[in-house]
Amino acid sequence: MNAEKLIDIVTKEGLREKHEELHWTGSFSEYLDMVVEKPEIARTAFQRLYDMISSYGYETYVEYKKKITHWKFFDDPMENGRDAVFGLDVHLQKLVNVIKAGAYQYGPEKRVILLHGPVGSAKSTIARLLKKGLELYSQSPQGALYSYDWTNLKEILDMDDTLPCPMHEDPLHLIPESRRNAVLESLNKNRERSRQVRIEGGLCPPSRYIFNALLEHYRGDWASIVANHVKVKRIVLSEKDRIGIGTFQPKDEKNQDSTELTGDINYRKIAIYGSDSDPRAFNFDGEFNIANRGMIEFVEVLKLDVAFLYDLLTASQEHKIKPKKFAQTDIDLVIIGHTNEPEYRKLQNNEFMEALRDRTVKIDIPYITKLKQETRIYQKDFNPRTVPNIHIAPHTLEMASMWAVLTRLEEPKKANLTLLQKLKLYNGKTFQHFTEDNIKELRKEAVKEGLDGISPRYIQDKISNSLIIDKGNGCINPFIVLNELGSGLKGHSLLNNEEVRKHYLELLSEVKREYEDIVKHEVQRAISADESAIEKLCGNYIDNVKAYIQKEKIKNQYTGADDEPDERLMRSIEEKIEISESRKDDFRREIMNYIGALALDGKSFDFRTNERLHKALELKLFEDQKDTIKLTTLVSTVVDKETQAKIDVVKNRLIKNYGYCEICANDALSFVASIFARGDSGTQEKK
Repeated sequence: MNAEKLIDIVTKEGLREKHEELHWTGSFSEYLDMVVEKPEIARTAFQRLYDMISSYGYETYVEYKKKITHWKFFDDPMENGRDAVFGLDVHLQKLVNVIKAGAYQYGPEKRVILLHGPVGSAKSTIARLLKKGLELYSQSPQGALYSYDWTNLKEILDMDDTLPCPMHEDPLHLIPESRRNAVLESLNKNRERSRQVRIEGGLCPPSRYIFNALLEHYRGDWASIVANHVKVKRIVLSEKDRIGIGTFQPKDEKNQDSTELTGDINYRKIAIYGSDSDPRAFNFDGEFNIANRGMIEFVEVLKLDVAFLYDLLTASQEHKIKPKKFAQTDIDLVIIGHTNEPEYRKLQNNEFMEALRDRTVKIDIPYITKLKQETRIYQKDFNPRTVPNIHIAPHTLEMASMWAVLTRLEEPKKANLTLLQKLKLYNGKTFQHFTEDNIKELRKEAVKEGLDGISPRYIQDKISNSLIIDKGNGCINPFIVLNELGSGLKGHSLLNNEEVRKHYLELLSEVKREYEDIVKHEVQRAISADESAIEKLCGNYIDNVKAYIQKEKIKNQYTGADDEPDERLMRSIEEKIEISESRKDDFRREIMNYIGALALDGKSFDFRTNERLHKALELKLFEDQKDTIKLTTLVSTVVDKETQAKIDVVKNRLIKNYGYCEICANDALSFVASIFARGDSGTQEKK
């Protein structure tokens, strides 16, 4: 490939045409025609942000009998999921609702949106996504917006011939306030409310100065001003170019003052214009100024000095800022700040900050408490594409995620429910006695759930360490990562409570026991290998239980005769999960009641969602088939060819069906063999 072909790659997508489209210029009259045709170009900042999010669409689903909206924008379709946010649909729905209410001018447009949550809970990612989305949206035909330049000024005003509006204002601001109502009445006639044009705010100080001077020159002829001295142009929002998107973060108080938000005097131009209150001698380039028409992100907003917070109050409530030595200036932007729990508690306890609290809409962004969603975070970062040289054994990321989620959950108040069972309920598993209402109740009673615990960053760091150290010689397994997670707790910078550290280590041991069960059952499934056989066994069991509960007979599929329910079959399954003889009737009724409840909701029974029954069926099938192979021979130094061939079949099933590689398949078989060797198999192997 030569340079010419590489240049073609850059230019073949109509680069010049796109540039011309994004750099359109025209007259004020042409702009008015566009507003009549497409009023969306004169949207407020909140309207534009909401339309941008909506443009990617949404899906709805029902969880715990509540309708949830999943906004596809937060999957980061702009960069193929690079900044995707997982497991926070409920909280993101609240955020979008606030933005939507602001778009409809129901009140939130006068508030600071405060993303509140622990470190590493995706607050910055959400803000970054919104900024990135606005940038790309402003480049699309649907998201086009316009500002203007003052032109032909030199001869009349003795200044530079051209001056871009420093705050990227909407050209409609040039319409005198005394004439706006009449113009809007004409513009919005027979137009539905959602598409009506609004003109809010006045000209910025430099534009006001120029406008008044030209008005004096043309003796009040407004039409001559906009025809001869106004060039409308399309603008593209860009944080790098400081157009419509700003970011502000606390620094050393001695080196930072409020002029960073509202602009400062240009001392070089004072010598030219003779006054520091002349708008031509002032740089309107503070973060509020340049973020006009878009949004501003306040990083760790509650760490700001009080002087900055005063500016924040008027910017949010009044949509005005006060540059030094100038009157209040109108702005139109979305203010999004984020903070963590300790800083927010300080705000609540500080009586002097009451005004800020009153102007804040708090959106909680907690840690994820759903296992499968937490796992997605690490699957995005650690996968065969990003880690091509080291295999990550099955369940490695899942076990790390399980521990992370367990540290964030509050102990359940129900005596018959463990923390691990609670995690599984949240993850979609079902247990007898626990309905969707029970899960909803668990969520409601755990007010602080997700606001404490281990951050995803810690998990990512320790997985990275495991990959670099590579103790598995080309394959890292759950034990390697879990051990790394445990050893790192001693030096964890955010963990200074010994009791909490001890609790986290106990949870780590529990996760290891859970993994032992998982890998043991996976090997058992690889031996039995037939999912359809489990399904058939389940159907047989359910038919017999139904006949038993209803005191009916069951038709023998081979003889056609009506037989009594097969008590031996039912007990052989129930005993695998320690259902005693005295409890069998209760257990069977629970199963039938559960199936009946699902049927009422229009759902069909699936044994995979009932963990205890699924486990019992697997153990039963394994019990029936395991005599074909003795896993305990794996711990022996001598294995005959026939046994080795059977072991190889199981190993290949693990590799083909469950994602193991040669290394971790051997490790899994050896580990499970050692469990069988000590008799800790969940069902005793026959000698």
